[in-house]
Amino acid sequence: MTVNPDNLKFDERGLIPAVVQDVKTREVLTLAYMSLASLKRTVETKETWFWSRSRNELWHKGETSGNTQKVVDILTDCDGDALIVLVEPTGPACHKNETSCFHNPANTHENLGAVLDQLYALVEERERERPEKSYTTYLFNEGLDKILKKVGEESAETIIAAKNESLGPLVAEVSDLLYHLIVLLVARGVSLDQIQQELSKRRAAR
Repeated sequence: MTVNPDNLKFDERGLIPAVVQDVKTREVLTLAYMSLASLKRTVETKETWFWSRSRNELWHKGETSGNTQKVVDILTDCDGDALIVLVEPTGPACHKNETSCFHNPANTHENLGAVLDQLYALVEERERERPEKSYTTYLFNEGLDKILKKVGEESAETIIAAKNESLGPLVAEVSDLLYHLIVLLVARGVSLDQIQQELSKRRAAR
């Protein structure tokens, strides 16, 4: 853990933002600010020290609560004006006793990518365990040809739904198609990461 303060850009108040992440999960725990003095304390003690903008003083994370953070590494961004502090937390990072200070969702809707990841994981579980009375189990038991047939059917139904004035049927059919496509990907051993990488390459080429 080597950080050269000479390569950092502190703002006009002598502070630099520090994003604290769990070194194992990479979950963002908090966003705080470090002064040169708190950064040096952090490096020396291998525990996080910050500058409190409200109290205008140094503060040692966990000094009163006991929820200290053991520093594993400190990373700087390309411009040297922000830090990432990788830690092993001994307790909640938030003063509201939450693991992360970012526990309030910006909205009530899950990100589509997260939903697809969850669905993919569930379909993988169904393939491994084959629980009875599961439609997904039925598809895997029937084999690849049955899965491909369903993908074809759902594609056709999506096209038909797209011709309707109402958008509800289209949303439903696209959802069915995505589900069956994920079943196909799991059956063929293709990950969502592979799809993402391919889409990223195509985006860069456009």
